[in-house]
Amino acid sequence: MERRYASGIIFDMDNTLLQSRIDFGKMKRVLYALLVENGLCTQELDWQSHTASQLIEIGRQSEKITPRLEKRMWDAVAAIETEGMHGAVLEEHAVDVLTHLHSHAHLFILTNNACAAAEEALRETGIAHLFEEIVAREQMTALKPCPSGIRYILERYPDVPQANWTMVGDSWIDGTAAQDGSVRFVAYKGNQQEMEAHQVRPLAYIEDLRELLSLDLIAGRGRSAG
Repeated sequence: MERRYASGIIFDMDNTLLQSRIDFGKMKRVLYALLVENGLCTQELDWQSHTASQLIEIGRQSEKITPRLEKRMWDAVAAIETEGMHGAVLEEHAVDVLTHLHSHAHLFILTNNACAAAEEALRETGIAHLFEEIVAREQMTALKPCPSGIRYILERYPDVPQANWTMVGDSWIDGTAAQDGSVRFVAYKGNQQEMEAHQVRPLAYIEDLRELLSLDLIAGRGRSAG
């Protein structure tokens, strides 16, 4: 039976639900090297101030990009993701909180990672079944901080008011995606200074996932369609 709820909650994955071991610094260095080596950017680019997704977008927007080169970029990212996802563990209280929310709201994962790596990590940690869909980079036209993934999810449930959707994540890129997608944002263990620098204004800052249960995120109790 189809589940119908009046609210939806979208979760980032790395460092929000899973304690990520992905070496994002290495990922950015590898991407920057590929960009410079192939003339897609200059050596003067301040790559350390960019996210991996922003570096990828720089490459994709270059007139010099080729399908083969873009594949090299994605393959490099996927290899580092797979290495970092192996043996991932859950954030504290994730199971209890998600199990409760699952009974009251539509739950989604929104991650810049590849779908295969995300699905494997969520299955290994035993929470994949709690989400209606794992929305990964394959479903997006552009990675977070672009709101493409947010819009993809909202289109699945046009009857759920946009004001009843919430994004939960640890990074400013999650907050920017949420704001540009016109949904609420809750920062989990987020860096307030970094959020403010990127003009992200969360509904709340939380340090414990259980705090989600005390926020007014659920518009009404769910019911099954019969």
